[in-house]
Amino acid sequence: MIDLISLGLEILAFILICGALLLGMWRLFKGATVPDRVVAADTLAVITIAGLVWLASEFGNPIYLDIALVYGALAFVAVVAIARAIEGS
Repeated sequence: MIDLISLGLEILAFILICGALLLGMWRLFKGATVPDRVVAADTLAVITIAGLVWLASEFGNPIYLDIALVYGALAFVAVVAIARAIEGS
């Protein structure tokens, strides 16, 4: 019974991450202004990090957590750089 509940929660997590990715991509392509698109790109980075953490728990491999940590740091630096470039122009 516990395995069935666990499987259902894993499927629900996968569906929610996929739905969030679709909504983020929609906002990235249909964003009204450049800052809207930057926020959408940052949101997609956070969703990707959540997906990597989900993969780490799914496969039982902690290397995905290291990858998520590095990806999060790089995404933060990239968003700050893009925001400063937008602010300067």
